[in-house]
Amino acid sequence: MGLTIGRRTVFAAVCAVAVASIYAAQPVLAQIGADLGVAAAHLGWVVAAGQLGYLVGLAVLVPLGDMLDRRALLAGHLLLTAVGAVLAATAPRTWVLLVGLAVAGLFAVVVQTTVAYAAALSTPGQRGRTLGAVTSGVVVGILGARVAAGALASAWGWRSVYAALAVLLVTLACLVLRTLPPDPRTDRPAYRQVLTSLAGLAGERLFLSRGLIAFFLFASFGTLWSGLALPLAAAPWQLSTAQIGLFGLAGLIGALGAARAGRWADAGRASTVTGASLALLAVSWLAIGHTSGPLWPVVLGVVVLDFAVQAVHVSNQHLLTTAHPHRTSSAIGGYMIFYSLGSALGATSTTTVFAAAGWIGSSVLGAAFAACAFAVWAVDRRVAPTARPAACGNRARPANQP
Repeated sequence: MGLTIGRRTVFAAVCAVAVASIYAAQPVLAQIGADLGVAAAHLGWVVAAGQLGYLVGLAVLVPLGDMLDRRALLAGHLLLTAVGAVLAATAPRTWVLLVGLAVAGLFAVVVQTTVAYAAALSTPGQRGRTLGAVTSGVVVGILGARVAAGALASAWGWRSVYAALAVLLVTLACLVLRTLPPDPRTDRPAYRQVLTSLAGLAGERLFLSRGLIAFFLFASFGTLWSGLALPLAAAPWQLSTAQIGLFGLAGLIGALGAARAGRWADAGRASTVTGASLALLAVSWLAIGHTSGPLWPVVLGVVVLDFAVQAVHVSNQHLLTTAHPHRTSSAIGGYMIFYSLGSALGATSTTTVFAAAGWIGSSVLGAAFAACAFAVWAVDRRVAPTARPAACGNRARPANQP
């Protein structure tokens, strides 16, 4: 079957805009706090609201991708994400903003349905390339949103960010219905069966180890991006919202540089790439932790961190979709529960630690999360030869499984 470049682009665009609805608040936290009267130590909850909604969606909504027409599901979830963005854009009180962001996060799990659908439509030989391309859209959304949000907020205020997102989400819903193929599957399980299957994944070594790596990986990622605006806006740098948003370009360069991770996974090097990238992730915090002098060490550290995160993330998803080709939505959705919990932990803890110990304290926290992820990988790699295969039934373990 395979996917055309045009359809891969649509999949990537859906991921980019949907995930942006969760992360767009990060560069404009100071504006939101000033407008709605939120204390700096509590601003992490503005980001965490979307992450917690996302967590619920991963458990409840993503499994629907294994039983419903995924094209219709993509369009429906995009429209409902737009509803959350409208609520956020018009919020008169903090609690309304949090509800809007939670709703947007809940249905932004369309990202995982999109990744799973793209993987299912790909031939085995192109699955890694497809995942690399589509998850690059996720990275563009996470990091590019910072640049766009910073520019929009500087010109028209933070509410304009969510108004623009709502328009893009509705446009993409229409584009999905016009350009993507209908779901070709005819044998679709019941919802209860899908949830039972999802629960069964928790006992598999591959799923559990990759999930734990994702938990610490994105806790480290969230520590950076949910807290970075705070030291950049303070002395000695005192950058504007637009200037802070430009740091998303540095992260984008690093993450897109890891686009070849999918090809490396196709070649059977997913485990090696994971270990090397997690080591880079830990080292990157040495540069990111600078709090005085020139900014270039921080920029370099951001590039390296986002390269490492993207490489590990693509490798994880490749291994899981290869091991579970007939339940990709459940496998990806379950894996992303770890991602969401880690991101929420990073978002809430970094602002609290920053208030108590400054950016150096946040950097130590981010490095500690990276070290934990590396430890999980090292332990898993050590026990892998004697572990039971973590695949379905009696299917042989994929060649590139660690």
